[in-house]
Amino acid sequence: MTFFLGLGIAGIVLLALSLIFGGVLEGLLDGFFDGLLSLPVIAGFISMLGFGGAIVLGATSAGPVVATVIGTAAGVAAGWLTWKLSKALMRDQTSATPRGGDLVGTSGTVVTAIPADGYGEVMLRLAGHPVKYAAKSPAPVVRGTEVWVEAELSTTSVSVRPVER
Repeated sequence: MTFFLGLGIAGIVLLALSLIFGGVLEGLLDGFFDGLLSLPVIAGFISMLGFGGAIVLGATSAGPVVATVIGTAAGVAAGWLTWKLSKALMRDQTSATPRGGDLVGTSGTVVTAIPADGYGEVMLRLAGHPVKYAAKSPAPVVRGTEVWVEAELSTTSVSVRPVER
């Protein structure tokens, strides 16, 4: 039983190490096994082999051969489940990253006055976050004026016009 408990503990230690060195084995194998031999999968297999074998030895009168067979089956199941869950998590995608072009048509406030055909600054909201952009307008715009974004001039500047009410 000590051997099986040692395997189970070794699997848990390997799982802890996989948090630190997660991509090392995958990087060495370069996707050869599609994550099937990743550290979490191997750790799950070894842990379940060890703990499954220890449970069989402790709960039944079966010998070490039966405990090894049942532990191996439990390890294969745990490894397969770990592999499938990690693939599902890797496919999980977040929403699209906001881009500056998403600002066209949004409103903002002038924080630094904009001279005629010159640059000032406006505070806009991009994906719910306040961002400051350099702003250009054909007519002068005073500080505190609400403006609409007409176009994106660059990644850090926009063309604006005052909101007419």
